[in-house]
Amino acid sequence: MKTALHSVSYAGVWTGQHRLSLEHFLQKASDLGYDGVMLMAKRPHLSILDMDREARTRVLGLLKEKHLELACVAGYCDFSIGAERPEVPVLEMQIAYVTELARLAQDLGGDKVRIYTAYERPEFSADQLWDRCVQAIRECARRAADFGVTIGVQNHHDLANHYEGYLALLKEVDEPNCKAMFDAWALELHGSDVQDAVRKLAPYIVHTTVADYVRRPRFLYDARYVNFERGLDVFKAVPVGEGEVDYRGFLGALREIGYTGFVAYEMCSMLEGGGSEANLDRFARRFLEYMQTVED
Repeated sequence: MKTALHSVSYAGVWTGQHRLSLEHFLQKASDLGYDGVMLMAKRPHLSILDMDREARTRVLGLLKEKHLELACVAGYCDFSIGAERPEVPVLEMQIAYVTELARLAQDLGGDKVRIYTAYERPEFSADQLWDRCVQAIRECARRAADFGVTIGVQNHHDLANHYEGYLALLKEVDEPNCKAMFDAWALELHGSDVQDAVRKLAPYIVHTTVADYVRRPRFLYDARYVNFERGLDVFKAVPVGEGEVDYRGFLGALREIGYTGFVAYEMCSMLEGGGSEANLDRFARRFLEYMQTVED
């Protein structure tokens, strides 16, 4: 399996997180020793608004110069937004965005674009939301095929984040270039069987993204009863191997099915220890060390 670093990790998205330009991020990934990169398809990194022909040529040149493969272009979509304003063609805009990401991936020497499904909204019934996503993803896949690009659905948003629904969605989309970018963190939260999930999704898995977390219980004080009520736990990001996600089981199952693609690392939330560049680098190095123990 090959290692990739997700550029969102150094994008300054979360409070206190150090920000690097795209150029400096590529240098960082190379210096750390990653095989490739997963590039965030929005500002401040790989926005289609900024990636004119000259910019694409420059980024492609940097990837080659730093000996980095493009694991995938990471798109950001939610196929349920715009429900409250049906006269605005928001769904069409998102399909156009994904289509342009496919073109961008091809121009940068890549062949994969990551997308999400949708968050639930009261305007849609479960069946309506399911059908909307199936139709949108199917069209994205068909348009991406013109560029030789695979659309990878990540199990991130509300719809189809459990692996059984995820598998059903991919089967219903039924496009040869629509695959799974399957992550383990949801399996942990759902209490799912890691090996069973990986085996069932084996024909679809083309990419996975890794982040590890520890659980911190939350209790809300209710003065009426001089007592605490249990709330949803908070999860805090920690270096891979120090959290609760069963990555040995997950990565071992991937190895068993013959997976040889990218395992991407992302720092996509507030980290234990803060968002300084030194702490981000510590987490990024720890992932590479962990992958060595898994491969050995």
